[in-house]
Amino acid sequence: MRNKALAAIFTSIADLMEILGEDRFRINSYRKAARAIENTTESIVTLTEQGRLQEIAGIGKSIAAKIEEFLKTGKVELHEQLMGKLPPSLPALLNVAGLGPKTVAKLWRQANVTSREELLEAMETQPERLTTVEGIGPKKIRQLWMSLQFLAGAGERIRLGEADILASSLVDAVAATKGARRVTVAGSIRRGKETIGDIDILCQASKATAPKIIAAFASADGVKQVRAKGDTKGSVLLDGDVQVDLRVVEKESFGAALAYFTGSKEHNIHLRELAIKKGLKLNEYGLFDGDKQVAGPDEQGVYEALALAFVPPELREDRGEIAAAMSGELPKLVESGNIRGDMHMHTTASDGENSIVEMIEACRSRGYKYMAICDHSKSQVQANGLDEKRLAKHAAAIRAAGAKYDDIIVLAGVEVDIFKDGSLDLEANSLGELDFVVASPHSALKMSGPEATERLICAIQSGRVHCIGHPTGRLINSRPAMEIDIEKLAVAAAKHNVALEINSHYMRLDLRDIHVRAAIAAGAKIIINTDAHSTADLDLMHYGVTTARRGWAEAKDIINTFTPQKFNKWLAAR
Repeated sequence: MRNKALAAIFTSIADLMEILGEDRFRINSYRKAARAIENTTESIVTLTEQGRLQEIAGIGKSIAAKIEEFLKTGKVELHEQLMGKLPPSLPALLNVAGLGPKTVAKLWRQANVTSREELLEAMETQPERLTTVEGIGPKKIRQLWMSLQFLAGAGERIRLGEADILASSLVDAVAATKGARRVTVAGSIRRGKETIGDIDILCQASKATAPKIIAAFASADGVKQVRAKGDTKGSVLLDGDVQVDLRVVEKESFGAALAYFTGSKEHNIHLRELAIKKGLKLNEYGLFDGDKQVAGPDEQGVYEALALAFVPPELREDRGEIAAAMSGELPKLVESGNIRGDMHMHTTASDGENSIVEMIEACRSRGYKYMAICDHSKSQVQANGLDEKRLAKHAAAIRAAGAKYDDIIVLAGVEVDIFKDGSLDLEANSLGELDFVVASPHSALKMSGPEATERLICAIQSGRVHCIGHPTGRLINSRPAMEIDIEKLAVAAAKHNVALEINSHYMRLDLRDIHVRAAIAAGAKIIINTDAHSTADLDLMHYGVTTARRGWAEAKDIINTFTPQKFNKWLAAR
């Protein structure tokens, strides 16, 4: 949690400096430090204690001093000073899609807009007040209005990956307490939902040790407020106002409690109805026939006693999984161990943080048998996108590096932009020279459903594309998805043997779960990629696998579960 909190502070420092018009070099140094801290797999506390902070690229003496200040005081004085120079609500405007530090600064200085509320009020009552701001016209105002509406609808739920980090720290704290046995997350995190409200944790322990476990939980690192602290239940509020609830149960009830607190509510209601039909009672303490417990120590036993196959947590949304469990027709869901390659990653050639060789070595360390390096194309100027000439040289470098390894297939590719009319950002001949092409929408993401669908289908029909990357262009809790006709898109993808991507980054998870299920039903193949911009990002693969599982996907539905021979056969057929 310290890494995440510190990275957020350094990012905020950079944003605040940019709003205030400070030195570009200093701004970039804090952005670089934030990325480095976010991407390191080691605890910033451990690195500080070992005197190794400055071993991290981007962490110099000045930044290291501020890290030490944060660890001692819980804050960075520079951050506090910068916040004091701005209206209190102004930084919150940075969470509105379409507003960066420079535009926020213009809204403040040129239109005296200092909060989301003032921005919305100006849009609705004084739009002319905003059109005087440099770079803001009627179209931009409409986009910002939609972003504000989306933020209001997103509520207080946080992204799965963010919740996962918070939950893991608390699970570790509880598990380290004397007397704690099995400790696990439950609720929406265990089901793999893309956004999380409250975090639920379950612990097995005796009644005698439960109060000590609750006390340790309530005093864990990152707890801002204790909301409840009983003998078997605890509830806390973390920094960032995320609520976490802990339940401590005895061994004979652990399985029933895990099923109950995993949910979903609709799935649980369906289970209880089945129990009632059998003359049984199901609750968080167990499955009972009168006063006699017939199941409860483990989840499998609860489902078995109800004459059901075990339903994986990711499927528990009451979308037909109970009927499938009853008839023995549940899918054999894809697992992380089935993944044999990652076909969408970036290097320093565009906006990645690692070299070609570093990405190859990172993929080999994960046991992958094939991979594709797909840096951005030329229209992504801010990402240092490659034109045809640079791309040709980059492809040659990728192939030369890959030729040194005999245990992994290294493909030269590109992530090419799909323009609004469906055309691609690079010449057809240039794309035809590559081994793997991911085509993705990055701009004009406000298109209507029919237009957006035809745009992607046009790219599929180009004959130059292997995969459609993050098809709806969404950023969870930040930018809404393009509305697409997933069935129509999937039919076209199947016809042209083009895969549809699940982008594994927890800010995207695009395609989303229900799209995955619909795409597979329509005959399309899925590919799960990380869109990694660093070696650390390759570890995000499991979020994509979770999304695939929520979409009822089996290994046979996923291109990058294929053996190298079968994968090469698919490529050749393309």
